[in-house]
Amino acid sequence: MKLKSLRKALWALAGIATIAFVWLLLWADYRSDQARNESEAAFRAEFELTDHQGMVRTEDDFAGRWMLIFFGFTNCPDVCPTTLSEVAAVMDGLGDDAAKVQPIFITIDPERDTPTALADYVPLFDAGIIGLTGTPEQIAQTSETFPIVFERIEEASAPDGYTMGHTSHLFLFDPDTGFAESWPYGTSAEEILDNLRERI
Repeated sequence: MKLKSLRKALWALAGIATIAFVWLLLWADYRSDQARNESEAAFRAEFELTDHQGMVRTEDDFAGRWMLIFFGFTNCPDVCPTTLSEVAAVMDGLGDDAAKVQPIFITIDPERDTPTALADYVPLFDAGIIGLTGTPEQIAQTSETFPIVFERIEEASAPDGYTMGHTSHLFLFDPDTGFAESWPYGTSAEEILDNLRERI
């Protein structure tokens, strides 16, 4: 009899432990989702840089429009021109809605990417892209407000003996400059365009 009661008590404890474990898992998932949502809500585009026409620009200049922002450099041999070509295809595909979106290219190589260099580069993509640069300190400060990394890599065969390694995501910000979406390198213009059309 005592053995039977003991078994019942053990089964009851096991049931309580299982319920508690499941509750803890659900609570952890909830807190994780909440933390991620809070993090994304706090992530805003912030910058004060000089555009390819020599004008100082901040995120406030683009309030009310969606921003497509990409970090790269004009001597980039593949990732940057490929991504900016996709951006150009997206802007073309938007048709009349293109006026609601501003594509922006922020250099991570201010030593070479002066406003003049950007003025020669961004028009090649014929998409109304605004190129932004600044001092090394300004670029470093800007990069801290975005989830990106970049570094100088010595390479004898590259122009001036170095190239740049960098995050290759394309970022989308809403008309209030809040983070909305990002796409990794290689995402097609069609996929980006479909996502944009659902939002704007």
